[in-house]
Amino acid sequence: MIQFAWPWLAFALPLPVIYRYLIPAGEAVRGAALRVPFLQELTRPGAYDGLRRRRWPLWLAAVAWLLIVAAGSRPEWLGDPIEIPVTGRDIMMAVDLSESMSEKDFRIRGEWVNRLTATKWVATDFIERREGDRLGLILFGQRAYLQTPLTFDLTTVRELLVESQIGLAGRATAIGDAIGLGVKRLRERPEGQRVLILLTDGANTAGEVDPLQAAELAATEGLKIYTIGIGAEEKLVRGLFGTNRINPSADLDEKTLQAIATQTGGRYFRARDTAQLEEIYRLLDQLEPVEQDPKTFRPVKALFYWPLGGALMLAAILFIGHIRVRA
Repeated sequence: MIQFAWPWLAFALPLPVIYRYLIPAGEAVRGAALRVPFLQELTRPGAYDGLRRRRWPLWLAAVAWLLIVAAGSRPEWLGDPIEIPVTGRDIMMAVDLSESMSEKDFRIRGEWVNRLTATKWVATDFIERREGDRLGLILFGQRAYLQTPLTFDLTTVRELLVESQIGLAGRATAIGDAIGLGVKRLRERPEGQRVLILLTDGANTAGEVDPLQAAELAATEGLKIYTIGIGAEEKLVRGLFGTNRINPSADLDEKTLQAIATQTGGRYFRARDTAQLEEIYRLLDQLEPVEQDPKTFRPVKALFYWPLGGALMLAAILFIGHIRVRA
């Protein structure tokens, strides 16, 4: 069906008539008869027919004004209702941006990259598959910040994650604050639909909230937390006396991450390389959705360009006719 978004613009239709009667006409020029070279022709039969034919520009102008008002009223075509796929999951992602995430112990297509780059590589694909879910993004370092509230706009969430940089939220790691912020943002959502995915490569070294206390609060609020410990367990480093093997994830507090997941009914994952990280996100895809009442929307297609195009065409005809008369 067709509807008008701004139907009140129809009150502008009588404006030309109002203008005609409110604005006084110009005074008649005295002696105008002396300037009419075809005065004698008016006495011939059919002379007035030509004058009547000259009224067609007035009718075209009236139709053009009608089309302009119609275009300004924003006519729209309202389509049939379409159901929106809604699974009912409200997922908040918390990503560590501390200085340790700059460690290059992941490989993508044969090239060594840092942990944040690997996280972006895998998480962006995970985000694109979240159709029907509401997704939010928390970035944390020394402090935790809400980068994106819960939204169906997955493109924005993905872009803001890609644009994030190491050290943006500080060099330290505030895991407890990130969990607390997640609890705050998901508290108003229906119980059983609240999920927090927390990814970090270290231990809690900053913040005002202890991670286990934050996890206890999350469990009370019905928030399920999936924790991901990221970082390789072995890395070869060349030195003056040869190649040494080091553990770049020595600071990873797996015990605390496991306790957080267990206390909230979630699960702890260990990502030592890109393949394991991808597998973790595939497992997270299997989160059991909670059904909600289906939501629908009706697509709207703008139609204003049709009457506007007609008005411009009539204006062009009037302009050409005016030029021909003067010529």
